Amino acid sequence: MNNMKNFSLIFLVCLIFFFICADTNARGYRVDDVVEKQFVMNKKFQLNLPKGKWVVAHRDISDYYNLATKVYSLVRLENNFVVEWIQIAEMKTIGLPEHIVNRALLTVLFANKYDGCYERPEYFVVKVYKKGNTHNCLVVDHSDVHKDIYTPDDPDDTNPRLKKWIRDNNIQLPSVGLSSFHSYFSRLAGDKWYLLQYGIDPKILNAPKNNFISEEASEYHKNNISNYPEHQNIMQKWVSISAKRHIEFENLIKVKERHKLDLNSLSPSTSTLSKNLSNDILDQINKLNDLFKSGVLTKDEFEKAKKKILN
Repeated sequence: MNNMKNFSLIFLVCLIFFFICADTNARGYRVDDVVEKQFVMNKKFQLNLPKGKWVVAHRDISDYYNLATKVYSLVRLENNFVVEWIQIAEMKTIGLPEHIVNRALLTVLFANKYDGCYERPEYFVVKVYKKGNTHNCLVVDHSDVHKDIYTPDDPDDTNPRLKKWIRDNNIQLPSVGLSSFHSYFSRLAGDKWYLLQYGIDPKILNAPKNNFISEEASEYHKNNISNYPEHQNIMQKWVSISAKRHIEFENLIKVKERHKLDLNSLSPSTSTLSKNLSNDILDQINKLNDLFKSGVLTKDEFEKAKKKILN
């Protein structure tokens, strides 16, 4: 009996230690930390990173439109030159009146005159689901990177700490970037609003040289791109990558099926990806069923395991 008590105590201590460590990991990233393979925002949001070493260039924890917000900016460098970047934001809505959350969503995404989840001349792709305060959004576009960092159209987008980090570390920026923006919130899916942005220097996709830098004149602008078939091919590759990433984003944060975007037209392989995910689930359930039939699992264990897979 004493051994059992000791075991239970040890198990409890280990369990507490696990959750403390997990929580610390989620909040413990600091500027200049190097991250590989996965970025853990919290135990439910663990983002798989593209290959390579990612440096935390910026970290901010604050209230944004009355929502408790955590933002991290990661960059992948090659000889101090930024070739890829990711920005991850988590906004907590728990305990807030509905009208405050609705106002934040409207202000940031749908009534923002500088950027948002609506058609704009510089956006190459916009896919949006919106019903009430639920939204699911994908935007694919290009940008003048230096302008976005140093003289953004939105004066509230200035980020002095990020600019200081770039200056102090002698970081070089690409002139033109391709980016994708991903956002989802629904009260039916939880109390957190997640936003995710990816960006790349087109050169990593073997893009041709850019002769024009500004958003309006860029070869990647949707009004110009048909005149530049090589650039058009690179943008199509980026759209395909972005569509796949949005599906992964939807699965990561458990977007409700009826809220998911139809992205099959953006990439021939997105439908294959969805099919493969479904097949993987079926394979896992079939294996569980074999274990149940052979007597390895009880009926209760089988049902619990199946529910976990389906969730």
